[in-house]
Amino acid sequence: MVKKQFKTESKKLLDMMVNSIYTHKEIFLRELISNASDAIDKLYFRSLTDDSVKLVHSDYEIRIAADKDARTLTVSDNGCGMSCDELENNLGTIAKSGSFDFKNDPENKNGEQIDIIGQFGVGFYSAFMVADSIAVESRVYGSDEAFRWESEGADGYTVSPCEKETAGTTITLHIKPDTDDESYSEYMDEYRIRSLVKKYSDYIRYPIRMLVSHSKLKEGSESEYETVTEDETLNSMVPIWKKTASEVTDEEYSQFYQDKFYDYEAPLKVIRQKTEGASNFEALLFIPSHAPFDYYSKDFEKGLQLYSSSVLIMEKCKELLPDHFSFVRGLVDSSDLSLNISREMLQHDRQLKLIAKALEKKIAGELAKMRNSDRDKYEKFFAAFGNQLKWGIYSSYGGNKDTLQDLLLFKSSFEGKYVTLSEYVSRMKEGQAKIYYAYGDSVEKIALLPQVEAVIGHGYEVLYLTEDIDEFTLQMLHSYSEKDFLNVCEENLDLSSDEEKEKLKAENEASEDMFKFMKESIGKDVAKVRFSGTLQKHPVSLSSEGNVSMGMEKVLSKMPGAEDQHIKAEIVLEVNVDHPLAARLKDLFASDKDKLAAYSRILYAQARLVSGMSIENPSEVSELVCGLMI
Repeated sequence: MVKKQFKTESKKLLDMMVNSIYTHKEIFLRELISNASDAIDKLYFRSLTDDSVKLVHSDYEIRIAADKDARTLTVSDNGCGMSCDELENNLGTIAKSGSFDFKNDPENKNGEQIDIIGQFGVGFYSAFMVADSIAVESRVYGSDEAFRWESEGADGYTVSPCEKETAGTTITLHIKPDTDDESYSEYMDEYRIRSLVKKYSDYIRYPIRMLVSHSKLKEGSESEYETVTEDETLNSMVPIWKKTASEVTDEEYSQFYQDKFYDYEAPLKVIRQKTEGASNFEALLFIPSHAPFDYYSKDFEKGLQLYSSSVLIMEKCKELLPDHFSFVRGLVDSSDLSLNISREMLQHDRQLKLIAKALEKKIAGELAKMRNSDRDKYEKFFAAFGNQLKWGIYSSYGGNKDTLQDLLLFKSSFEGKYVTLSEYVSRMKEGQAKIYYAYGDSVEKIALLPQVEAVIGHGYEVLYLTEDIDEFTLQMLHSYSEKDFLNVCEENLDLSSDEEKEKLKAENEASEDMFKFMKESIGKDVAKVRFSGTLQKHPVSLSSEGNVSMGMEKVLSKMPGAEDQHIKAEIVLEVNVDHPLAARLKDLFASDKDKLAAYSRILYAQARLVSGMSIENPSEVSELVCGLMI
């Protein structure tokens, strides 16, 4: 028998495939099963118009068998089979795809849709990653002849007649010996085979069967066991996302989600999407009820499972989800994605981008529905993943605001509840030009800020920002519904009437020298001292001017390398112009500057405490207070 040679380019491609193209050797079984499914598809398609094909859908099957003693693994099907010429053409030339030719044959375009998986041409050769030789026996349905194709790899192949009782194809792999680095024997282990079928080929539409050994209690015995071999179907065949919504219960969705994505809780929401047209795909997505333990760490990997015609192509396709929706779990099944030579590596093509864009729109829409129809559930979702939505706005410099801004929630002075920006704006007083907010460690501490009390006292609502990302997010939004955001602790908070403004301006101008002295007494920690007319009963408070607020400084100071950045807020010490303290300070400036200097440092420390900030030198403040008491 003469051994035939692969073409030169085929030798190179085979070497690349075995050594570099596929990341995981285990996918060889997926490829062989997909090819077997294609062979059955072709015969089933033929049966629709050819009465000579007597098989019905329930007759078709794919079988797997392992022989550890002989070190063989066999995958067989009862599909269309291959003739001698087809063995030559499809297996003798790498990258030749009989399935692709079949799908594009004009004679097969009779209006009946059939979904062929194996359009990739080279998947069969992935078996050489685990086998040192492969034998393919095939018999065309309706023919009496059978042929055997054999190869040990790039050195060539032979094709010869053989005996085969039934139509279809049987592929036998002689598994490589184990090495120090690789245990090839695992691919003959029943449990390993079953797990690979479940992982990659669970939704192949024909039964994948194998004889499986089980240990069972002997009949009539209470302690003696025996090994029993049973013929089992390893795959479920019908994907849950292929069923109509009315066929699947909430409990089935939850069980699928928990089993597939290893969660101990049911999802908050199930999202289904089926799109046809420019992009054809089905998606089954889940909004988790809580964040994974590693979600906010660098170890977390986003991504959806990607299927092509119900065959798993990629465990986590990160291109399908934007970062701001990285918490979504689920899968996408598309039959028309562009794939390169390996099914593992997707081309970043227009098709994938279309799917990703459609998914983003769908997820945003479903979250909005949850927000409107089940506020308690949405608030639970937001507690787990709200910071990711905010980060989506901040990290894109506001580029994602149209998608995300209406999904944001903030605690508010209005009944102490979570509110949306839209709800805040709907309650704004006539003539109110700003959306007021304040930052702090907790809602309770924010509510005690003098400026917050002043703004609320004027009848305005205040958003309470308690997360580090909050103020940065609002800065990137800049405005909402043409209303700018304003930190109530900024210098330009303006709640006074024109008459009050003029009076305050005159007071500040008259006390300019005193404020200069107080600032020098406090030191470089403050940029300015001034009178304020918005503190109500509070004697002093702190505000800031410039682009960096006190809250932002606090957040930035916790970041790595912050000490080298010298990012500081320009802090202003504000003194209540209507408080008796104001007159006392004026008297001291005229009569006892040393005491005024002590007062200034004490007032600054007091203002820091009121603003939720720490005192850098408590001992000094204690001595100053005691000095004034004796």
